[in-house]
Amino acid sequence: MNTHAAMIGGAGLLLLAAAGGTSWYALPGRHAALEADPTEALPIPPVPPRIAQGPDYEQCLAMLATDPVGAASFADTWERQGGGDGATHCQALSNIALGNPAKGAGMLQELAGSSHDADAARATIYAQATQAWLMAGDATHALASAALALALSPDDVDLLIDHAVTAGNLERYHDAIDDLTHALDVDPRRIDALTARATAWRHLGKLDQAQNDIDHAIAIDPDNPEALLERGILRQRHNDRAGARTDWTRAIDLAPDSATADLAEQNIALLDAGPDRR
Repeated sequence: MNTHAAMIGGAGLLLLAAAGGTSWYALPGRHAALEADPTEALPIPPVPPRIAQGPDYEQCLAMLATDPVGAASFADTWERQGGGDGATHCQALSNIALGNPAKGAGMLQELAGSSHDADAARATIYAQATQAWLMAGDATHALASAALALALSPDDVDLLIDHAVTAGNLERYHDAIDDLTHALDVDPRRIDALTARATAWRHLGKLDQAQNDIDHAIAIDPDNPEALLERGILRQRHNDRAGARTDWTRAIDLAPDSATADLAEQNIALLDAGPDRR
């Protein structure tokens, strides 16, 4: 699945772009797992943000996970009958689920811009557009969507992390650090923000700052797989091969079927291959 190992400097944590590019970091939960193929983690949460109400909307959203073709057909018919924002939202998500993230992202971004719903709802739609643009390998459009979301809710920690992740995809690590520092000012115990900031510091060659952030993250949750993956990378950078192996092995044990585990396995394989193979 992955074509990149995080231990090789210059690429870092999670979210490989599908079209051959690498993305530096994507987060677990609503953000895709670190260094994962973004086509595997659709930006369709278990309970998508609501921009409409009613039984047709709920039915269409419920179909997305199990029958995206049916959801697309339902949304298309409903839209022709005047389904409005709800039909458009479901149609956009069905496009993403069917492997057309760029089309879905454009629809989501247009919907968020034209909707008269509350700012919080519009921000979550822009956030979905951000994730879809990243799936399509278009970090430039993703950053624009993330900025529009953040403009509507500037202290929202998830949106700050979205913007940071997208800035990192464009190698704008200082901007990512600014976003993540803001997020941590709001919620100092966000392990995903600490881990992402550690990654950004590492990309900038600031290994002491990176170590401080990852130590803080692991002090909060010693069994966080993404934090262990990053600490292993830092240990490898300091030539602590045994420590790196321990962290990566633990990350695999904690999340055996995840993209984090895939990267950890690749890193261990490269470690075993020796310096000539890295």
